Amino acid sequence: MEGQRPRPTAPRAKKPAAKRATTEPKGTVAARPHSGSCVPQRGARSRRAECDGDPAEKPRAQAPRARPGRASVRTKDPQPSATGAAGDAKQPGILEPQPPTVPEPQLPTVREPQPPTVPEPAEVSRGPRGRRGARSTGQQRAPRASRKEPETLDKKLKRVLGNLKLKRDEISEAAEVVNEVVKSLLKGMQTRESEFKGVQKLNTGSYYERVKISAPNEFDVMFKLEVPRIDLQEYHDTGAFYLVKFKRIPGGNPLSHFLEGEVLSASKMLSRFREIIKKEVKKIEGIDVSVEKEKPGSPAVTLLIRNPEEISVDIILALESRGSWPISTKEGLPIKNWLGTKVRTKLRQEPFYLVPKNAKVGNGFQGKTWRLSFSHTEKYILSNHGIEKTCCESAGVKCCRKDCLKLMKYLLEQLKKEYQELDEFCSYYVKTAIFHMWTENPQDSHWDPKQLSTCFDEFLAFFVECLRTEKLMHYFIPKFNLFSQEEVDQKSKEFLLEKIEYERNNGFPIFDKF
Repeated sequence: MEGQRPRPTAPRAKKPAAKRATTEPKGTVAARPHSGSCVPQRGARSRRAECDGDPAEKPRAQAPRARPGRASVRTKDPQPSATGAAGDAKQPGILEPQPPTVPEPQLPTVREPQPPTVPEPAEVSRGPRGRRGARSTGQQRAPRASRKEPETLDKKLKRVLGNLKLKRDEISEAAEVVNEVVKSLLKGMQTRESEFKGVQKLNTGSYYERVKISAPNEFDVMFKLEVPRIDLQEYHDTGAFYLVKFKRIPGGNPLSHFLEGEVLSASKMLSRFREIIKKEVKKIEGIDVSVEKEKPGSPAVTLLIRNPEEISVDIILALESRGSWPISTKEGLPIKNWLGTKVRTKLRQEPFYLVPKNAKVGNGFQGKTWRLSFSHTEKYILSNHGIEKTCCESAGVKCCRKDCLKLMKYLLEQLKKEYQELDEFCSYYVKTAIFHMWTENPQDSHWDPKQLSTCFDEFLAFFVECLRTEKLMHYFIPKFNLFSQEEVDQKSKEFLLEKIEYERNNGFPIFDKF
């Protein structure tokens, strides 16, 4: 017939049909015909079907005419059964009526497209197992929840830092109350006819340095009093403790009541300072505030505010001198290769301070001595700690310098809560140690926040070595050893070293006791 393609003739199979499996398009495997069946198998390549026991050949059905440019489409079961080579594995599906038994020859050169509206059965391979014998729904089961991965050290440290972060509302409330108390005290002392009439406020300490941890419950406030024309005499070659004498002052010396001979007595002046504060505290209304018992060797008068949470405020008397820094500080403040020579020169032109912290003499304290204080310079360094001027600013690159300091302060704080043997240690040792670390590693890139655990471990290693060698030099007074036997006894240092090493080697279990 004109326009009809001549039917291609498939060659007769050389092997018996029982030994050969013919693959249809889309991967369907043709199975061997059942014995006794005369129905030709779908997808068979042979032009004729053979019946067992009947060699006669049945007439071949005429193939439907193929439209030009369009492949013939064959009706397919919605859930075709997939039969393996063995003929015994069937894919679950929905049973549908079988098509007519009229043999339908296949055009080998044309691949049949799948009906777009009929979904294919879910292919079950290596994946999550369903219940045995359950019918496949075409959806994989959700994977089982994996076991919780152990917390890495970096994640633990960041978690602790997050918990140590002060809440803004708590800061505001605490600072408001403290400022009100300090303002009342300052006003009372300035209007009182006394030796402390000229005192001024100087904010120092961890809160104002922005390295306070846990809660805003501790504040340090300096009441500075300028003393002109003083003459300092170093006490026992310590470099940190001094006897204060006065040069001739026209009009008389307002602090003459506190002199012992020619020396200004720190203990006498501090006692008088405490008496005046007690009187002024009684005048404060609307705030529950009291003066704590005096601590031996402490340069502060400690106030306790109940708001209702307890807030501790250390009021520290400080003598301000605008003269040249003492000779013992000449090689101190080693920031030339870090913050720069100009910054160091500028800082050394600022006033220095003397607080009534007495030197140890045996089991007691020397009442006349004053100790050098550089808390205002320390505050500047903590606020301007980067070799790049924009370090940790809003538009600058962040570092983990302060984070390491906070973590170490917290570690010491937690250990002191558990072990009375560590009472001699204070956070100032931690601050001094990290200043030395920042000096040795001035580059901001060394303190990348992504390397927090590594930086913290390096800091711990340095601090442990200071304990082991009993050597932690004052950052501003190089010859003054904060870990000398006179400052901290050997057993306490060995005890702290042991506890830090344990925490360091066991992933800081004390950080989990939050």
